[in-house]
Amino acid sequence: MIKQEHITEISSLKTSSLNGNNGNRSYLPQVLQAQPLPFLEKQGDDWDLFQILDILKRRTLVIAVVMTAVIASVVGVTLKQKPRYEANFRILAEPVNSDNNKLPQLGSNSEGQLGKSSLDYETQIQVLTSPELLASIVKQLQVSYPHINYGSLLNSLTITRLGETKIIEVRYQSTDPVETKVVLNTLAEGYLKYSLEDRQTHLRQGIQFVEKQLPSLQSRVDEIQKQLQKFRQSYDFIEPEAQAQLIAQQIQFLSQQRLAINQQLAIVRTYSASLQQPQGAKAALNDASLYQQLVNQIRQLEVQTAAELTRFREESRPIEVLREKRQRLLPLLQQEAQRIWSVKVAQVANEIHNLESQSRTLALSEQQLQKRVEQLPVLARQYTELQRSLQVATESLNRFLTTRETLQIEAAQTQIPWQLLQAPVQPGFPVSPNIPRNLILGLVASTLLGIGTALLIEKLDNTYHTIDAFKEKLKLPLLATIPFEEQLSKIQERTVRNQTTNQTTNQTQTNFANSPSQDKSEPTGIVERLDALVKNHNQYESSKFLDALSVLYTNIQLLSSDQKIRSIVISSAMVGDGKSTIAFNLAQTACRMGQRVLLVDTDLRRPRIHTLSNLNNLWGLSSVIAESIPVETVIRHLPSMSQLSVITSGPTPPDPAKLLSSEKMKQLMADFHKNFDLVIYDAPPLLGLADANLVAPSTDGIVLVARMHKTDSSALKEAMDSLKVSRSNVLGLVINWHKSVSYYNNYYKYKN
Repeated sequence: MIKQEHITEISSLKTSSLNGNNGNRSYLPQVLQAQPLPFLEKQGDDWDLFQILDILKRRTLVIAVVMTAVIASVVGVTLKQKPRYEANFRILAEPVNSDNNKLPQLGSNSEGQLGKSSLDYETQIQVLTSPELLASIVKQLQVSYPHINYGSLLNSLTITRLGETKIIEVRYQSTDPVETKVVLNTLAEGYLKYSLEDRQTHLRQGIQFVEKQLPSLQSRVDEIQKQLQKFRQSYDFIEPEAQAQLIAQQIQFLSQQRLAINQQLAIVRTYSASLQQPQGAKAALNDASLYQQLVNQIRQLEVQTAAELTRFREESRPIEVLREKRQRLLPLLQQEAQRIWSVKVAQVANEIHNLESQSRTLALSEQQLQKRVEQLPVLARQYTELQRSLQVATESLNRFLTTRETLQIEAAQTQIPWQLLQAPVQPGFPVSPNIPRNLILGLVASTLLGIGTALLIEKLDNTYHTIDAFKEKLKLPLLATIPFEEQLSKIQERTVRNQTTNQTTNQTQTNFANSPSQDKSEPTGIVERLDALVKNHNQYESSKFLDALSVLYTNIQLLSSDQKIRSIVISSAMVGDGKSTIAFNLAQTACRMGQRVLLVDTDLRRPRIHTLSNLNNLWGLSSVIAESIPVETVIRHLPSMSQLSVITSGPTPPDPAKLLSSEKMKQLMADFHKNFDLVIYDAPPLLGLADANLVAPSTDGIVLVARMHKTDSSALKEAMDSLKVSRSNVLGLVINWHKSVSYYNNYYKYKN
């Protein structure tokens, strides 16, 4: 049953007049005449919620793989971590004013300063982690724990201020709980000792020393900044080391590429020289299957001749017949040998030219980069020295400024010893790894990363995944949507294997492939297997495929209101979109509708019709055009469908475009149009080839086949642009391999 929506969409075209000029046909739908091939309109790339959900559903496997990998990594890292224990102690570091400082201060800000500490806690924390203060503590700890040094102690030590309070908290982590407690006890003793003795002794002396050093440090920083600014302006330098490393990597990469190309070039040149020798030419022929088959046939004839000589005389008729067959095969053998050798020589010459061009390009790029490298070392050294000098001078100045402010504040107040508020205790449970937290974070991160990866892949994907996308991007009538039929795909694969075997057998025969005896020996066609397929348990799915073809045939006929469409071209933008399968099955569908159909394989480069129909391809369209063979001898009939005639492509010619553009081809197409109700031409893909554009003007129009999830949008746009240039009549679009089940269930519920 035909879908009413498709018929309504195409029937709207029947009200337009058909007055276009298209080869030997003088009518064209008005909608297509007004806009023969519209440009692809640029649409926004924003996704709504439903599109995102559809993307995530389509990319479920990617998300699952990414999530599994991330969670497995998190679990692995978590299990490999050693347990770490943490403990802490707290110190009250509160400066107390002396009696003289306790007098009320007159001023507007005196009340606002009540309760605020005059101690710079950030600077104090830096002092507590300084090497001078921790050196004596490290020496005490190394008596019991020799592995502890200043670096390891500082990495495991955390000193923070608790909010805006006057409490400093000291934390330490270790894999040994006993070590953790011992280290914290030693640190607490050392910090309390520092608060009692060291800080008060050197305050005034430290302030004087700092103020004496500040002017020279400031002058040094200013001078280096001026030098660095002048250097950057003179040489336009920002990060020379990174630039030099990048250039060196590029040179190394180019050198490796050029070496590899030169090695390939030497191998190809050696092979080219061997082809000029008899042994090399002979070796090239060993891989030619057709040449070896001809040799085997000649040998078989020689063996038969020798056997017959034992029974007949030299001048007897059987002996003469065998020798005549051998003489006819010898020119074919020589021609095949010459053709194979010429192809090999041309391929090798082209490869040598490409490799030499690549080698020269890489050598030139390498020389240019080498010149840049030679200029970098001196400038990089000068820039590095200036940066290092500025960093050292700036750090020294900042350290002295911070120290001066701290010392001035501490000198203005009377200090009292710090007080230990919370003593360290030995930890009983490790703080890391936190397995539940790690698993939760891993799950969240893996989910986000999986979704992000899926969206990124979708963003980079340049194919169409929905029917709406085709309709939105392409302003062409949608003639049909062909569902994906897995059983049909398997049948076609088996047919291809059977056809390969049949072609090997039929190459030894000299009669035409459409002789009655040979037709009877051919295997069953796809149409018979489809009929059998419909009757089995997959009848529902196969019926959807056949009904979609019926929709396609009906919609094509509805495009014309004055006259029926008598000839069409089936093509696609890329290889693998299924245009040959559509053409073959559309021809069978038209036959079921009572039409006399001729299916012509004009794909002279990679023909498929003879494979789908289980016919040999020894003679065909190329034989009729190039060798003047009568067309009646190449028209074949399928045993299961008498009204379907097939013309295979025939042997591959050296210049297919020349044959398709010949006057002989145009005359043949005119004769086909008169003698058949519908002529379907299976043409090569449009991208990069002119074959389809040469055939289309002599027909009623071209049907463009695009495959869901595969056809590249840029390739489809380029193909449509080529059709626009050639002014071909585009009848509409066929979407192939649609796998959505819900889409078809809405139209086939009545079949249950």
